[in-house]
Amino acid sequence: MLSSLKKIKFLKLRLLILMVGLLSPIVLWAKEPVRPNILWITIEDTSPHFLGCYGNSDAKTPNIDELADKGVRFTRAFATGAVCSSSRSTIVTGLYTGQLGTGNHRSKYEIPKEIRGFPALLREAGYYTTNNKKLDYNIANMKPFVADAWNESSGQAGWWGRGKDQPFFAVFNFMSSHQSRTMTNPWNWYEHFVLEKLGEQNRIGPGEFEMPPFYRDTPEMRKYMSRVYNSLSYTDQQVGELLGRLKKDGLMENTIIFFYADHGEGIPRGKCNPVALGYRVPFIVWAPDKYRHLLPWKNDSVASELVSFVDLAPTVLSLGGLEKPEYMPGRAIMGDNRENSPELVYASRNRIDESPGLARSVTDGRFIYTRIFMPHLPELKYQKYADVSDIVKQIRLDYRKGHLNPIQSGMLEKRPIEVLYDLENDPWEINNLAQDARYESVLQKFRAALKSQIEDIKDVHFLPESVMLKRAEGSNIYRMRQNRELNPIKTLYSAASLVGREDSMKKQFELLKHPDAAVRYWASLGLKNQELPVESKKEIEEVLENENAPEVRIELSSILYNRWKCPKGFNVLSDMAVSENLIISNQALQAILYLSDFSEFIPIAKKVLYLNKDRSGGLSYEVKCGAEMILFKSGNHPLNYAHFKKWMN
Repeated sequence: MLSSLKKIKFLKLRLLILMVGLLSPIVLWAKEPVRPNILWITIEDTSPHFLGCYGNSDAKTPNIDELADKGVRFTRAFATGAVCSSSRSTIVTGLYTGQLGTGNHRSKYEIPKEIRGFPALLREAGYYTTNNKKLDYNIANMKPFVADAWNESSGQAGWWGRGKDQPFFAVFNFMSSHQSRTMTNPWNWYEHFVLEKLGEQNRIGPGEFEMPPFYRDTPEMRKYMSRVYNSLSYTDQQVGELLGRLKKDGLMENTIIFFYADHGEGIPRGKCNPVALGYRVPFIVWAPDKYRHLLPWKNDSVASELVSFVDLAPTVLSLGGLEKPEYMPGRAIMGDNRENSPELVYASRNRIDESPGLARSVTDGRFIYTRIFMPHLPELKYQKYADVSDIVKQIRLDYRKGHLNPIQSGMLEKRPIEVLYDLENDPWEINNLAQDARYESVLQKFRAALKSQIEDIKDVHFLPESVMLKRAEGSNIYRMRQNRELNPIKTLYSAASLVGREDSMKKQFELLKHPDAAVRYWASLGLKNQELPVESKKEIEEVLENENAPEVRIELSSILYNRWKCPKGFNVLSDMAVSENLIISNQALQAILYLSDFSEFIPIAKKVLYLNKDRSGGLSYEVKCGAEMILFKSGNHPLNYAHFKKWMN
């Protein structure tokens, strides 16, 4: 009897052990968190001003508005750049362009192999990563970089290619709100590819919206401005179709959805400009019940904390259960690795196509401050991709005829070196508070913060582009910038910060003797922005005679020619314009373009076009655009693109 009882107990124990063994994987699996799918909907060139969910009652964006109503709408989200490629470089790497040297639009410079596209980290963790389809990362060696980051990157890519139960990170880029649609491409093209895609009920007529105060309110300008609203209406339609597919596939309850634009509005004074209209973006996040705990906000709410594009990569990694790489400066705004919001975020503007420019911005969400380091260049710069448009031609025509008021004409004139705007009370950024004594403490705070940021990241774009590349030979820009001798950022920033200051002329002449060509470049740009006395001509001629750096020679020569029609200035600019170094050629052409009288250089511009007619790659496009703009501005050349011809009236 006792033996039978022992046998029964032994069998029960074995059965219990067996059950525990069978159940333990289930218990462990149940504890393993189910990772969310993540959908990114990225649209082109859009400021929040033009969406219904951000208060524009004239807009027709019901699908985006519904997502905002049910999700979290951010009111203080900012791109790090004011144009596509610089913004997207930061989005995919998590680094500022001033760290990588990727701030100049459509440049292709090497980055270190250890700097990977962040989707590669998700992919290694089991995510299915897709991009549909725009890249525009502004780097060399794109093919291996893209292959590492994405399971698929194409016009057909999407979550539908993943394995069973595999989480996905899917990016969709919608082009229908791009500048090509909102202003650049011919009206007939826009009618065919945008307007005809919309039903009558979804179209916005020329008289159905508020005109920004920096535009003249005329029938012509209203016609051109209506493109913005209709392009966004069509974009909204496409967003709705994508969300419909997500629902149809039964994935809404497992997917966190992001919606945002890559930078500000594709209109004159928006995109490409270092103000909030160039940087600030709509930004919306929606999470299903299953994943709401990953967001510190409830759905159907508004979030006022600051968001920067350096935060996007850390945030998605956090939602996927991963920590960000140490080199990323941004923070996760949600997920298990969320960090608190900073007080300030930063943005930058560098060369865009052929058009030069260097400005740095900082914002706390309420105010935005920008330091402009090339104030001789207006907001509305001469740039083929803009000047070919009807709206820019109309603005320039109205300016020549004296039809614009001071606010409207401001974008075509020399700029102040500092601007400060109150975004809450002045959303169109027309009232510069930088000269208002009441905001001196705000200015001081922002000046100090911007200086600190530039020095902390060792912002490599304070080196002229050609110098930056030369000093990075044998390495890469990311590493080179950390070398104090090659990138003496404190000295460079000190010289650059003198530009536009009337009391700095003596110091700028002294800096023309500095051993570093990059410092001399900033000294020459500073003098270009001074009202120079006649006696300074001889000193500049003597400096030019002994100057070897082409970047400096160009700026000094443009001073000599513009002020005194000096033959030496003409000869140097002419030689530099036809340089085999296309960065130097572009710099010279831009210096010529902004001369008060460049008629003597028209044969040079024609020669540049002839020499580069069969070239492609590098800066050949930019150089050809610069030469074309000289001829167009002189009235000797029509401005268009070959693929426009069938759409021209």
